[in-house]
Amino acid sequence: MWNAILWGTIAASATLMGAIVVLKFKVPRKVIGFIMALGTGALIGATTYELLEESLEISGFLEVAIGFLGGALIFTILDYLIVRKGGQERKHSERSSEGFSNTSSLFGAAKQTKGKGKASGAGIFIGTVMDTLPESALIGMSLIGGGTVSLALVVSIFISNIPEGLSSTVGLLKSGYTKKKILFLWALVVFFSALSSLAGATLLEDASNSMKAIVSCFAGGAIIAMIASTMMPEAYKEGGPVVGFVTSIGVFISLWLHYL
Repeated sequence: MWNAILWGTIAASATLMGAIVVLKFKVPRKVIGFIMALGTGALIGATTYELLEESLEISGFLEVAIGFLGGALIFTILDYLIVRKGGQERKHSERSSEGFSNTSSLFGAAKQTKGKGKASGAGIFIGTVMDTLPESALIGMSLIGGGTVSLALVVSIFISNIPEGLSSTVGLLKSGYTKKKILFLWALVVFFSALSSLAGATLLEDASNSMKAIVSCFAGGAIIAMIASTMMPEAYKEGGPVVGFVTSIGVFISLWLHYL
């Protein structure tokens, strides 16, 4: 139980780390794009090697298909609803290179669109929680039966959460949120992620292999849908064609960690 909470907290703490960095320092947008591309590749690899492959070993193709495609579909529907509330800005790194020192202009812009800013900020927060919960649950699932945590999964999620914290913090600043409130929201994200990891490790402990495979692949499908709709477009926008190679490095790192 405590292992699930620990590793879930460690992986999710990268969002808080990213928020602190962007509040204190100037972060070039290309750097954010490269980190996001690296996290994209790592998550693709971890989903493939840690989830789909292992799920096929304990169940059948039908369970994998139901879980994986179902997770992708549900995430897409929820993402559509969140985007309508302004949640699309949770991955937008626009103006993040300006750092906290130039946030007064962001607060000024937020005051001019106060109502929209509040809706956008709430959408960013809810969207970020929606992104992190499936990832954290997978960490917990890897510990079912007293197993050791998947290092590839933890590292992949940690890397991908850094640009999440960076870019989402900028969106919250533009929505008029204070520094203290932003840090509190990210602390909540870490808390919810730890609970999600705990749930993944305990709720399915006595479930059948077929159910474990369906739930694991459901989370995997949600992760792939999240990557395709939010991380990949933003990574290319900020990093340019080089992100293709950086993404490949992320996949290779995941493969290397899987076979360590």
